[in-house]
Amino acid sequence: MKRSLFVLFMFPVLSFSQITISETFGKDLKFNPNNSSCITQEAKEIIQKKIQININNLKKQGKLSVKKSTAQSPTFIWPVKKSSSSTYNEVWAISNYVDHNASTPNNLQDYNCGTRTYDTDDGYNHAGTDIFTWPFFWDQMENNIAEVVAAAPGTIITKSDGQFDKSCSSNSNPWNAIYLQHSDGSVTWYGHLKNGSLTSKSVGDTVEEGEYLGIVGSSGNSTGPHLHFEVYDNNNNLIDPFSGSCNNITSWWKEQPDYTEPQINAVLTHSDVPNLSTCPEDETTNIQNKFLPNSDIYMIAYFKDQLENTLAYYRVFDPNNILIANWSESFTTNSTHSYWGRKLSNLATIGTYRLEVRYEGKVVNHSFEINTTLGIDDEKLKSVAVSPNPFENDIKISGFALEKDNYYISVFNQLGQKIVEKDDFSENLDLHFLSKGMYFLNIGNKITGGSKTFKIIKK
Repeated sequence: MKRSLFVLFMFPVLSFSQITISETFGKDLKFNPNNSSCITQEAKEIIQKKIQININNLKKQGKLSVKKSTAQSPTFIWPVKKSSSSTYNEVWAISNYVDHNASTPNNLQDYNCGTRTYDTDDGYNHAGTDIFTWPFFWDQMENNIAEVVAAAPGTIITKSDGQFDKSCSSNSNPWNAIYLQHSDGSVTWYGHLKNGSLTSKSVGDTVEEGEYLGIVGSSGNSTGPHLHFEVYDNNNNLIDPFSGSCNNITSWWKEQPDYTEPQINAVLTHSDVPNLSTCPEDETTNIQNKFLPNSDIYMIAYFKDQLENTLAYYRVFDPNNILIANWSESFTTNSTHSYWGRKLSNLATIGTYRLEVRYEGKVVNHSFEINTTLGIDDEKLKSVAVSPNPFENDIKISGFALEKDNYYISVFNQLGQKIVEKDDFSENLDLHFLSKGMYFLNIGNKITGGSKTFKIIKK
């Protein structure tokens, strides 16, 4: 015999939960901490020979000019951009610039006369700009979040694909890459790309500024997903495209990024602290935007170019845009990338919240929800409606199909407290005992977890 259970929960109207805020968690991080070289000298020489052979062939085919160009050097746009599907504020950070000090090891000088570069014991001086994915290196690569684009119009002179793209340490594997020659004869290298992600265009085809070339990956001699961007002039001299006190007077960039650009790459909510330590598997991001009332919610901001002696300010607003929590994080170190957050508990009011983070004049907002259910959609519930709404005593549920025994009904108040629970389905629901105000009626499937929630008003 099926037994119907109807339970009424009574709560004082003013029984607000006490919001609790944890201590700070997070860390400063370093990309390529062991300073592994991006490419061996032997591999570089092989690539340069292949490039020259292809250039000669393309000249014979009439796809490149035979005469030495007198055109001015190109001006570049940034070669990494976020995909249209990304919800992050930004998806990249810089770990290393070109090393201008030829002596090795540990003799470093970047274009700004700083040491944001590296060399190695075997005589390697870093010869490009390393742009890595942040936050979530591997997750971004898996989901094609960071796109590599042509820094200037050019002709594809060499491309290589099909190589393993989840390298975590130094190795002798070749990388996936594409190489462009520009109108003045200069050449740009785009290395470490994701396997199978390269443009379908062939050697000899032209590309426009900003045109898609591939996805940031970790092929070749790499410790994680990043783009190695390297530039040569028409005499095959290495070029650092940044203008600075220890480099060129003239920048090759249309809009040169600052040496350090303090930025919030993302503000996110999570069900737990993300796990960033796995390699080459995707990180466990634990990203979540919908929570049950009184859940633990991990609120985290992901920074690039964190500066010492600076502050980041966090604020949380409830569904009525009322400030309910705030705190600040004080940074004592410089870091190319970092993440910092706190756990908030006992948020109960149903609705959409806003987490705001301010840092160095920049503001990023993130919305998340407190809801009575996290269930998946249920096809049979799409046609269900409730009436009248607003109501005085009874609610009628219409448009419902078969298998009513598989469904239950719950009613929640604005604090997320369950005040009615009915373990079987009824087309008529007596709610005369409710006080005037707004409530949430939830119909759920006991088997699939599917559900639908209605906002109802008692008048």
